[in-house]
Amino acid sequence: MLKWFAPCFALLALASCGPKGEESERPGSALDFPEADRPVSGLGANQISTEDIRDSRGEAQKVMDLANVRNGMTVADIGAGEGYYTVRLAERVGEGGRVLAQDIDSEALARLGQRVERERLDNVSIKLGTPDDPQLPVDSFDRIFLVHMYHEVTEPYAFLWRLWPALAEGGQVIVVDTDRPTDQHGIPPLLLSCEFETVGYRLVEFVEKPDIRGYFARFERDGKRREPSLIRPCRMRN
Repeated sequence: MLKWFAPCFALLALASCGPKGEESERPGSALDFPEADRPVSGLGANQISTEDIRDSRGEAQKVMDLANVRNGMTVADIGAGEGYYTVRLAERVGEGGRVLAQDIDSEALARLGQRVERERLDNVSIKLGTPDDPQLPVDSFDRIFLVHMYHEVTEPYAFLWRLWPALAEGGQVIVVDTDRPTDQHGIPPLLLSCEFETVGYRLVEFVEKPDIRGYFARFERDGKRREPSLIRPCRMRN
């Protein structure tokens, strides 16, 4: 049982300069990493009321099928909110699997905790993260899900760097997002790929999926993580 468980492409360039924002506004734990050279979306609403609509188009089932989530897997739902994916992942991985639901919103996690207890999801654990660190145990996850939330990560390079060790051998990061500007609750696919690749991941699959409100991208670790001092922020060319 895991210790945490308890009942760049043509349109892109790498910015050569350092962070442009005021470092005093950034968490001290992120200052070794470059600041994102793009806007960041504000936090979206986490509401259960949309779940029937999402299920009507089979969103979670399609994403889990694409990610090849199987019984007995250990998965993480980052930006879990009130648990749309968490509860469906829990059912898919079964009693022999594990789900870690993580968010930086403690109030949303409190509501999710109540839901987990109410629905008796014994294979789900809940953890509070930070904006630049998902706080995941190392070598633990077959799949890590970032669903319609990556564009809200204020420190993407620190976040991705600290996410990297949490993958088990052969593990994958699954991103579902929308192709639109990053300050409009989306991220262009080429920019997404560049940010992942400059940290030390490789894109292994990309699928346009209008029925899941955007696209599906699958990343794996690619060799070693790049040292923070060598990471250069990606940006879209004008």
